[in-house]
Amino acid sequence: MIPEINIGMVGHVAHGKTTLTEALTGKLTLTHSEELKRGITIRLGYADATFYKCKNGHYITSEKCPICFSDAEILRTVSFIDAPGHETLMATVLTGASLMDGALLLVAANEKCPQPQTREHLTALEVVGIKNVIIVQNKIDLVTPERAMENYNEIKNFIKGGSLENSPIIPVSAQQKVNIDSLIESIEETIPTPERDSQKDPKMLVVRSFDINKPGNKPKDLVGGIVGGALVSGNLKVGDEIELSPGIRNGNKYVSLKAEVVGLQKANRNMDIAGPGGLLGVMTSLDPSLTKSDALVGNIAGLVGKLPPPTFSLNLQIKIIQRSVGLNEPVSVKVNDELMVNVGTARSIGKVSSMKKDKTEMNLKIPVIIEKNDRVAISKLIAGRWRLIGYGTIL
Repeated sequence: MIPEINIGMVGHVAHGKTTLTEALTGKLTLTHSEELKRGITIRLGYADATFYKCKNGHYITSEKCPICFSDAEILRTVSFIDAPGHETLMATVLTGASLMDGALLLVAANEKCPQPQTREHLTALEVVGIKNVIIVQNKIDLVTPERAMENYNEIKNFIKGGSLENSPIIPVSAQQKVNIDSLIESIEETIPTPERDSQKDPKMLVVRSFDINKPGNKPKDLVGGIVGGALVSGNLKVGDEIELSPGIRNGNKYVSLKAEVVGLQKANRNMDIAGPGGLLGVMTSLDPSLTKSDALVGNIAGLVGKLPPPTFSLNLQIKIIQRSVGLNEPVSVKVNDELMVNVGTARSIGKVSSMKKDKTEMNLKIPVIIEKNDRVAISKLIAGRWRLIGYGTIL
């Protein structure tokens, strides 16, 4: 089946996001040498899983139920986005959040809740407007029943009064694959597949780009660069002429890239046409040197001439978080402040040029593609790191 929905894995570093992704999908999303060496996610990883329900009501990831051995029917296929938990990689989390239709917020039962990035990732979900969230109480195999209950109460106190107050809390052991069936059931009940508009012009948020050619390949065997991400509207077809904007820097300006779609892939299946939902890989006619090492992350892909023009300025109505995560003092924004903004999968630095009550204007160093009412995550450099301080809505 083709993936219908994107679900994010978020939470504090080493709370089991990658292990749970592997338990659900069978794929280890740590693919880069530095990630494997350090045991943490640095770049966004993603993997797909197809959910089934057997005749006796068990929720599983195979056609034959491993519990009662009965046949199972397909429910849907889900793409999981594994976001890094380390504090210095918060911008990457915000990039991934723009692709998420729902999220699993992991909390390790063997640590006190909340940990710093647990709180910050919860804020990120609220900032980008993700409401369908399941709290996953992981690592229950490492604690006593009494500690598991204590941790459960810590979680309840943590989410009390917030947007996730009524979110389900599912205890699991990702390492031992315990209670994964209950988690799948909760996903099916809590995170519905959103309605997509396939009649609009295609618009794809690019979250990965790479070169799959191996060193030593002969020229005749070389293939074009790959971009990966999510279609948020419309359909893409093999043979379409697409544009990636704002493109690449050429001197003092940015130049969009034009290419032909020569291949489409979802869930390891080659396709002639792809619609919204799930994560999509697009093989292009681009020179692979342009796509290697995620060089095109933050671009938007669409049909030539159909994308809004890139802009170096933003006009926002902003909402500042009363107290930023990890800080004791209130945060303020004033003229000449430099802020990091995340728009979809794009990231730029902006300098505030005007500030009137809750409305601000800023000039950007890197252009972005925006439309009215888009939501923008805002971070400020405090004590040497970018801290999420609020969000803005494009006016």
